[in-house]
Amino acid sequence: MEPAQKDRTPFSDIDALSAQMSEIVLDAIVAMGRHPEIQRVRRVAFDSLRPATGQRLLDAGSGTGEVARLLAARVGASGEVVAVDHSTSLTAAALTRHDGSNVRYMLGDVRALDLPDNAVDGVWCERVLQHVEGADQAIAEMIRVTRPGGRLCLVDTDWDSLGFDGMPAGLGDAVLAHVRSHFIPRQQDMGRTLRRRLVAAGLSRVSPTPVTCLFTTPASAAVVLPMVNPRVPAESWATPPGLRDEWLASIDAAGASGTFLAVLTIWVVAGTVPG
Repeated sequence: MEPAQKDRTPFSDIDALSAQMSEIVLDAIVAMGRHPEIQRVRRVAFDSLRPATGQRLLDAGSGTGEVARLLAARVGASGEVVAVDHSTSLTAAALTRHDGSNVRYMLGDVRALDLPDNAVDGVWCERVLQHVEGADQAIAEMIRVTRPGGRLCLVDTDWDSLGFDGMPAGLGDAVLAHVRSHFIPRQQDMGRTLRRRLVAAGLSRVSPTPVTCLFTTPASAAVVLPMVNPRVPAESWATPPGLRDEWLASIDAAGASGTFLAVLTIWVVAGTVPG
């Protein structure tokens, strides 16, 4: 994750979090990577990026390095993955998880990459730009470091697509109205803007793919959606007294009755650098 924007969500400045919240966020990142719906999104992204043996790839906003290591398995010993993240704590976590594959971990800002022009064959950037103030600047940097003919694959969320069913009408809207700035980045429409941004940047063969994630139990949704997760401390919710408890109780009731539903669309958009 790339906290270049000093936003109010926990993911926007992970190094500044309390020890308790830092542990929660790190656990959340790891758990999200294991979630079947996020893995489904990543399969679409891998198909779009098309990593190949011998390539040098960049994982921009690499977090704990899970995807970087998966990419390293695709490029093999003759290739390399450069994993760049802004967070010291996440980079340290990535190093502790390193599996010996050909990954080089670096601290850095996706808006000002410490890499030369045409340095990589492709770029992976997953759920990062929603946290970045200056997303187009970051995209321009990714293009700069990618050789002509190389691929960019951007993955990001359209938070406006978030929807619930099974709870009392209007209750979810009331909760989201209070927690939106705490749980949802300011760039909440980032996912659906990626195609426009890549077209405007001059990339060719831009392919947008929406992947709608479906959660039919509260436990499944809580892995990806913080406003469903009772483990998130009450002070992070910023709701009027009683509203958080009412919301979580309604979620539990919907789960018990089998009527809980949550949906969220994540976009996978890839394009080719001209030349």
